[in-house]
Amino acid sequence: MNKSIAIMGCGWLGFPLAQSLIKQGFKVYGTTTSTNKLPVLEKAGIVPFLVSVSEERIEGQIVELLGNSESLIINIPPKLRGSNRGNYVQKMALVRQAVIASKIRNIVFISSTSVYGDGQGKVTEVVPPEPTSESGKQVLSAEKLISNIPNVETTIIRFGGLIGKDRHPITMLSGKKDLRNGNHPVNLIHLDDCVALINSVLKKHWWGEVFNAVYPIHPTKEKYYQQIALKRGVMPPEYVQNSKFSGKIIDSSKLISVKKFRFKTSIFD
Repeated sequence: MNKSIAIMGCGWLGFPLAQSLIKQGFKVYGTTTSTNKLPVLEKAGIVPFLVSVSEERIEGQIVELLGNSESLIINIPPKLRGSNRGNYVQKMALVRQAVIASKIRNIVFISSTSVYGDGQGKVTEVVPPEPTSESGKQVLSAEKLISNIPNVETTIIRFGGLIGKDRHPITMLSGKKDLRNGNHPVNLIHLDDCVALINSVLKKHWWGEVFNAVYPIHPTKEKYYQQIALKRGVMPPEYVQNSKFSGKIIDSSKLISVKKFRFKTSIFD
């Protein structure tokens, strides 16, 4: 395969992914929206590009970025929470146009399990998504846009909640009271497994696929976060059992049984 890869979004996930690919001999072209991070990327061996995607236009050297590789990883978070909400679909429409004008032939699109609604129960990749949140609706629309680019094979990875050494929900949940949905299962995945999975897609040519990517153990939120709080020596959150739904379980058995992918980093560490 082509040993050059472009990554749009060298942040919390994209940066360690780029480092992993460089170690394997790939030449990585990566984007950031911060001028301060350009030397950081360059020091890590990434060819840096300052690129910013808004609803109106793409600013920066997008043509040069996409002109250097046949494979592209789109890792641009929707950022649809809080007051600064935007139109993620419009942003991805602009990225789609840029890809059409380039020589990109393969895409890994980093998506989210938010495309599934909480009331859908156990969901595999063949279950039609029924998003209930605005974020989920926009992400699903973006998936469809990127999946239908002429002469390009796109693989969609629907990651669950992302956790890592410096990122875990217990940080915000510790000590909180009267939390809802304690009976809902957790759907989490560690950063290390995210990087390993994207590497597998690239190396094994798993193109034109949709993958649910969640660690295959799903304790309830109440049990899980109380256990993690105890392990980390912080105040556990307290839940009220008032949810009429049992939540959703993201089934990753396609990766495990069909592709023989192995999740190696426990969500309990």
